[in-house]
Amino acid sequence: MSCFKWSPKRTTSEEIVYQENMKRVAQESGKRLGLDGDPDLQFLLVGGELIKVRSDSWQKNRFYKLQEDCRTLYHESNKMHKKKQTYSIDDIDSIRKGRQSEGLKKYTDPSVEDKCFSIIFKGSKRNLDLMASSPEEANRWINSLEKIISTIHNLDFQQKSEDWIISCMRKVDKNHDNKMSLKEVKDFMRQINVEVDDYYAEDLFNKCDTSKSGTLEGSEIKQFYNLLTEREEIKVIYEKFAQTEGQMSARDLLNFLLNEQREQVTMEHAQRLIENYEVDTAAKQKKRMTKDGFLRYLQQDEASIFNPAHKKVYQDMSQPLNHYFISSSHNTYLMEDQLKGPSSTEAYIKALMKSCRCVELDCWDGPDGEPVIYHGYTLTSKVLFKDVIKAIKDFAFKKSQYPVVLSLENHCTVEQQKVMTRHLTSILGDALVTKPLGDTMPTNFPSPKELKGRFIVKGKRLNKLDAFYSKNNTVLEESVSEEDEAAECKENGQKAKAKKANIKLAKELSDIVVYCKSVHFNGFEDARDKKAFYEMSSFEESKALYLAETSASAFIHHNMDKLSRIYPAGSRVHSSNYNPVPFWNVGCQIVALNFQTPCKEMHLNQGRFLPNGFCGYILKPEFLRNPSSQFNPNDKKTFKNKKTFHVMVISAQQLPKINQDKAKSIVDPLVKVEIYGVPADNASKETKYITNNGFNPMWNERFEFTIHALELAMVRFVVMDYDTTSQNDLVGQYCLPLTSIQNGYRHVPLLTKRNDVISSAGLFVHLMLMDA
Repeated sequence: MSCFKWSPKRTTSEEIVYQENMKRVAQESGKRLGLDGDPDLQFLLVGGELIKVRSDSWQKNRFYKLQEDCRTLYHESNKMHKKKQTYSIDDIDSIRKGRQSEGLKKYTDPSVEDKCFSIIFKGSKRNLDLMASSPEEANRWINSLEKIISTIHNLDFQQKSEDWIISCMRKVDKNHDNKMSLKEVKDFMRQINVEVDDYYAEDLFNKCDTSKSGTLEGSEIKQFYNLLTEREEIKVIYEKFAQTEGQMSARDLLNFLLNEQREQVTMEHAQRLIENYEVDTAAKQKKRMTKDGFLRYLQQDEASIFNPAHKKVYQDMSQPLNHYFISSSHNTYLMEDQLKGPSSTEAYIKALMKSCRCVELDCWDGPDGEPVIYHGYTLTSKVLFKDVIKAIKDFAFKKSQYPVVLSLENHCTVEQQKVMTRHLTSILGDALVTKPLGDTMPTNFPSPKELKGRFIVKGKRLNKLDAFYSKNNTVLEESVSEEDEAAECKENGQKAKAKKANIKLAKELSDIVVYCKSVHFNGFEDARDKKAFYEMSSFEESKALYLAETSASAFIHHNMDKLSRIYPAGSRVHSSNYNPVPFWNVGCQIVALNFQTPCKEMHLNQGRFLPNGFCGYILKPEFLRNPSSQFNPNDKKTFKNKKTFHVMVISAQQLPKINQDKAKSIVDPLVKVEIYGVPADNASKETKYITNNGFNPMWNERFEFTIHALELAMVRFVVMDYDTTSQNDLVGQYCLPLTSIQNGYRHVPLLTKRNDVISSAGLFVHLMLMDA
């Protein structure tokens, strides 16, 4: 906003007017957030000094405050070209109390623990590490920032939409006089991502300028806002169902819910919606819903595409662990690529906070007898094994209580393996599974429910699990083959200094491998006849894909008894990802992806695990668990219950600009609807593109998809900016299993490439999933 930039020197009277305007802006912003007069908000608006920590030698005082829009955090900078730096509150992921970032742990003393906090940003933006003058001041900053972040996050879609439009209006009000000239109206239209000709802008301006003053102010701006945000498509739907004196009675609303939305609800539910979302007091007293109330209801979470019943853990969590898809990360320690990118505990934290339940630890001998984690024989940086285990312990169960698998790729000598074991047992304590649950030799996996809050080590083991129940358990270090992934990386030529195929394994480390013993895969028959349920194999993606295409039924039945882990080919040096869907189709549980890489494959992964409370575990379909199942994803004859999925892409709202640096850059949006599942279901269809309108483009285009295996099918909506000369740019996307969608008229939230919510943007669609 212009008010956040250095202004030329103002006269005293101008300064007084400016400060009064800024005070009014802050009051209006606070009111819209429901925080008018809130002491925590006032604390942030006043601001104060904090020490910014970047290294041992770079720890400097900086003044921080919340800007008057209540949306932007500002701090002064000594950089000549950037005297002020700002951060959008929308870009903040979380506030981390204490010395909980790599930087603060490395560059500050433990004695200042309660004075420190970090602002963690979404995506790849660097953390902001800060230190207050006292513990009380640190707590005040932490509590106040968390309140404003939570308040903004919990705004409904309509409030976010209004807030976004008002902030855009303020950006073009250069002199802060709370008026809009014709030029400012034209600038505003470009700001909200719509290109209009001068005639249309002038016509819209003149309609609202009832005072003929040459500017819009007060009620004229409100009229301009109402004309701009009129949703013609909502008006058509509303008028079809509003059969009671031009309004929607509770019975009219119930008719809409039952017949259009296909919801199994009662009259009491319809009345509750009117009570909750109707904005007109007179209509509410008559138990009626106006068009504004109807729009407000449609923009709520409970009316969105995502079935609200699936937002919490709703599946049976008491089945054996191998009956679930498990959200899994590959090379978890990497922030970037696997040739020269940094290794970091922060990468583990980010993956765990995305509900990842299987993380990888690539362990090597380090200096001073301390094992390190990094991508061996590359220029990636190293991080201490014990620091990673501490970070995992601190953050493993903040998003999900269900178990975390620690997948060890062990390249250490026996001595440092013993150090690894000591760190695992001392840091994780009783949370680490070190022996089978129960008093008798198990014949199957425990359930996620039984393993809540526990860590399971996956790695090599010297003997069978029944050694726990044998009096003669005297095996010492022995040579074992290294992990398949390490061996295959060498075959791909990625690790030039090939080590021996065997490594010595310490008994101490072997003994804490319980339910996930790594073994080489020698065929499905060998696995069935000679391997125990807890002996699992890892498959490189191309080998796994070959098996999924040529031996799908055998792979499915293998995964009914055992766990399988899939990992990316070693040739993916830039940490790109493979398509996880073919492996889910054959029941593979641990389909490991590079979480640090924003891409379509990660969108599919996050979409797959979005239901069931985003807990990192999804119960596999019955036909992937039942031993009598004949299901084969490559054979249509084995499919049952074919469905037809009808999609109408109606409109979009407030799409973000792709090129923020160019004021006149407007998107030309089109929408792709993609289906992922068994090969027979994979499909993609797209709308035409709309020229120069990212604010309220309208398509009204219908598509139809045949779905053969509903339980494995996912829908992905992709909004692209059409370009005639180069590749289309991603504007936003959203992915969800078809089993978790709601029928009828639905708003679809949009996410960035990194899966962060675009707060004011969305699609409006009509969906119907029917028997074929």
